[in-house]
Amino acid sequence: MIDIEKLIRPNIKNLKAYSSAREEFIGNNVVFLDANENPFGEHNRYPDPYQKKIKQAIAKLKKRPVETVFLGNGSDEAIDLVFRIFCEPKQHKALQFSPTYGMYEVAAAINDIELVSMDLTADFQINMKKAKPFFKDESIKLLFICSPNNPTGNSISKKDINFILQNFNGVVIIDEAYSDFSSQRSFIEEMENYNNLIVLQTFSKAWGLAGARVGMAFSNATIIHYFNKIKSPYNISLLNQNAVLDKLNQYELFQIQKDAIIEERKKMAKALLSISFVKKVYPSEANFLLIEVTNADTIYQRLMAAKVIVRNRTNAIKNCIRITIGTKEENQQLLTALKTITND
Repeated sequence: MIDIEKLIRPNIKNLKAYSSAREEFIGNNVVFLDANENPFGEHNRYPDPYQKKIKQAIAKLKKRPVETVFLGNGSDEAIDLVFRIFCEPKQHKALQFSPTYGMYEVAAAINDIELVSMDLTADFQINMKKAKPFFKDESIKLLFICSPNNPTGNSISKKDINFILQNFNGVVIIDEAYSDFSSQRSFIEEMENYNNLIVLQTFSKAWGLAGARVGMAFSNATIIHYFNKIKSPYNISLLNQNAVLDKLNQYELFQIQKDAIIEERKKMAKALLSISFVKKVYPSEANFLLIEVTNADTIYQRLMAAKVIVRNRTNAIKNCIRITIGTKEENQQLLTALKTITND
């Protein structure tokens, strides 16, 4: 096991956290005159700064202790916080495997941390032979793995991830934003084996709450303590907390919609191969498909003219387009537009 306290930045360790009014007193049926709130209105009171009701529900769902759960303003907040907790600006580094989610790079730049980017293999896996020398570099404090990966859609080898967890001297962040659509089991189940592990998940994808901006981070109680120590006092609004609670109470609907997306993903993967300019449909365990086409720029523009918006990823993977799985009707509209381009 790694000594996590030695990895924490000294100023963060010594920081006296801000104490909010709703943190100092918890109760009902009392007169609140402590937080300079407007006494009128439906949403006039500050929300629970630690989202206790949601965390209790998540802990039960994920079979985790409540103190190992953090909630952020999207997973992006957790990504930013992990740089602030562990990395000294201009001194430490982080490692990612590209192409991958762009916010690791943005958060690193904001925090003035050098991000080392190593290319994935042709089948979008980690080249372990090239990666191993980085694992002993003491200046690299963070290692990001997106699995299933965005924008490629595939899961990263579990064997490789376990090797990294066992041999990397820093903190490993596994971004599982798309894990609900995957056949691979979550690394949340490995928490007891690795105290240098942080797993990110989100309500934005399978739960259908992208507009609410609520992400989850799971780790040991020590790391979660530091997340809570430096986060903004009221980082998730009352409206968004209520939206999450409503969704958690509709678990059966969540399963139905998730299964529908997976089924549509299978159908779309097959249908897209019938399009003449589609050269390859990459295997996906996410709610999107990465496809290689003859000319991504042209096809993207033609689809946009047909009012079907996809993501042009040719800058990351040459002549590739990422297509989110929509409803049956939306997916058919895409196929119709693609066939129009074929016959143009």
